Formats: sequence, structure tokens, C-alpha cells
Amino acid sequence: MTTASDAATPSDVSLLERARRVMPGGVSSPVRAFHSVDGDPPFVASGKGATITDRKGRTYIDLVCSWGPLILGHAHPAVVEAVEAAVRRGLTFGATCEDEVRLAERILDRYCFCERVRFVNSGTEAVMSAVRLARGVTGRDRIVKFEGCYHGHVDALLVKGGSGLATFGTPSSAGVPADFTKLTDVLPLGDLGAVEELMARSGSEIAAIIVEPLPANAGLLVQTQEYLEGLRRLCTEHGALLIFDEVISGFRVAPSGMSEASRVMPDLVTVGKIVGGGMPVGAYLGPARFMDQVAPLGKVYQAGTLSGNPVGMAAGIATLDVLAREGTYEQLERTAARLQEGWRTALAASGLPGSVTRVASILWLCLQDGPAPTTFPAIEASGATLFGSLHRKMMERGVWMAPSAYEVTFVSTAHSDEQIDSVIEALTDSLKELAAES
Repeated sequence: MTTASDAATPSDVSLLERARRVMPGGVSSPVRAFHSVDGDPPFVASGKGATITDRKGRTYIDLVCSWGPLILGHAHPAVVEAVEAAVRRGLTFGATCEDEVRLAERILDRYCFCERVRFVNSGTEAVMSAVRLARGVTGRDRIVKFEGCYHGHVDALLVKGGSGLATFGTPSSAGVPADFTKLTDVLPLGDLGAVEELMARSGSEIAAIIVEPLPANAGLLVQTQEYLEGLRRLCTEHGALLIFDEVISGFRVAPSGMSEASRVMPDLVTVGKIVGGGMPVGAYLGPARFMDQVAPLGKVYQAGTLSGNPVGMAAGIATLDVLAREGTYEQLERTAARLQEGWRTALAASGLPGSVTRVASILWLCLQDGPAPTTFPAIEASGATLFGSLHRKMMERGVWMAPSAYEVTFVSTAHSDEQIDSVIEALTDSLKELAAES
């Protein structure tokens, strides 16, 4: 079907050129532009299982999984069936529906230390709302975050760390007033001593410490058990709330995410991605004594026209129900371990520097000497340059990887052993070519 707009478009104008005329950079999210790998993005036409197919008909094994939500792969039959049924009942009501209650119950069954959940439309909204709630609960204004942890594009959290143990935040995006970030303290990730010093000095002013318990937006920066336990202890001692940003790790590393895997209980949790089964859903949750301070019961206001959207709720229910089947997480573990071992073998055979970090079904290939980094400053720019060349070679071999050296790989239940072996073979051949060229 051709629209009037399409009919008026000259035939020699590419879709990418058209996209760049009407959207900033031709994309709706920056990393999709492929700038960091010095390429042009293919346009995806469809996805099925562990593969995606571009507009030109080329099929790739997908290691991005829509940046994490598709833990069951593309178009899982149970999710598609649930969404189709929900759509027939109505796209949105602007009122509470039964599936909101059903999904909330499933979330709280997993995060058993939480008693209430509020649905929003994205991980960013969830974080924004949890921070507001922490400020409302404590009557304090300052927030602590860590360098290398990403919490969405909330103004107050789009902050770079400065030198020293703690700095007032400097905005890392144009359009964010300095006053919006002046109440955000940025500390080095993994440095518990820096947190202890800040809390000793200013603990009575801190509303919350927010952390990705498994930082996965600037590489996969695995933190120690002692560090997470220390954050919990310091928050308790100083009356601040501990917020776990589990938008990536929630429901992926374990049924109740890093809260379960680390055995550290935060005060508030933010989730997204998997909880919506591929639809735009986020949520924040916690004990009733905190969550009941959210309107309409309390004075902390938060609302959203499409929050609790029935289609998203149905997709989330179907996804969590499939994940609850016996053996699902064990399957994910086996598949991801197979990929990790194959990639490590390929790296060793190539002679190129690198490491493969894995937690559950999240992996990160880092192309630099030495052990895998656990902080953002430890990531070397040279590895990112090398990754750009590797990315192009992997795409040529039919493997869709994240177009950034700082993004991670996701494995789904849809990835077969044969597909994983194909990905390993592609990396082996690509690294050999890179080694020969260097």
C-alpha cells in the first residue's frame, strides 16, 4: 500500500536518507545510528525466534534482543497470542484492568520483599519516579549515583563523575541545567570507601543511593558482594533508601534479578524491558510503607495516561509465565555458557587481547589487555576502535551485535545450539581476519 507521502518520494532516495530528513540522525534512539561502529544501520523488517531480517531480506542471528527485553526471542507464540487477544479487547482504557493486577501479582511473587508495584511506560520513568519517592519518603534532596551506571535520560541522573571521591554532578547532556544535577553526587563505582566518606560527611542529606547492581550499560561491570552489602549497610545506618536499578538485570539473571542473586535487599527496585515482554512497560516497587506514599494514598505524585496499558500487561504476563516454566533459566545458563566458552576459545586462538564477561544470559566482549574491567574509566578507547572493525565483519557473517563496544550481548531461550555455534564460528573467523590485518 502506497501513501501519498510515499508516492511523492523520489525513487532514488534511500530509506535512510528519508529517515534522516524526518528524525534526528534517522533514529529514535542514538545508538541505533551505528555511528560508533562507523556504519549505516540496516532497517529491520521482521523478527522470529533468535533471528531478525532486514528490509533487503538478509537474516541475522540476533544478539541484541531489542537491548534485553526479548528473553524469549522475537514473536514468541505465547506472547503473540496474548497480545492479539488483548488488542481485540481494546488498546487502552485509561482505567484499571484485570491484567494490571495479574502482572503485579506475578512481579511481587518474585520480588517477595516488596508489597506494592506501580506501572509506568519505561525504565526511565521508573527511575524518575523511584527517585521522587525516595525524596518524598525521606524529606531529603540529594541523590548518590555511580560513574558508569546508566539510569535512563532523567535530567538529574545524566551526570558525569568528576575527580576526587565525590563531586557535584556536571550535566553530560546539553539541555540539562546545572541546577538540576547539583543535588546529585557522583562516586567511583566499586569504591566503598568513597561512599563511606560521603555518608559520614553528608549522610543526613542523602535521600537515596541508586545503583545498577549489575552495571550493563557501559560494559558488564561486575561488582563484588561486599560492595553491594556495604551500600545496604550505609543506607540503613544513615536513613537513606537503597534503589536497585534492575531495568536490565530484573527477571534475567534470576526470577527476582540481582536482589536474589546477590541476596541484598534494596528499599526500592526499578524494572523494565523483560517485564513488558517487548512492549513499552516499566515499574517501580517496594514495601508498602514506602509505596503507599505514592498518590492517591500519599503526597508523592506520579501519573501516566498509558501506564498499565492492557496490551503491555498481557505481554508481560505471558513472558513471565513462560519464564516460570521448569528448566527455563537452566536452559538460558547452558546456552550463554556455551557462547562464552566458544568466544573465549576464539579470542585465545586469534592472539588478540580481550575477555568475555558473563553473568547469567548477559555477556560482554571487551577487546583490551588484562582482566575484564569493573569500572568505566578502566575501559580503553583502543578496544572500542577494534570492536568497530569486528562489528562490521560479524554483520557480514550474519550476526547482529550491538553497534557499540560498550553494549552487551543478550541470549534468549530461542537461541539454539546450532545458532550459537554459528556465532562462535563467525567470531573465530572475524578475529582471525582482524589479527591478520593488524
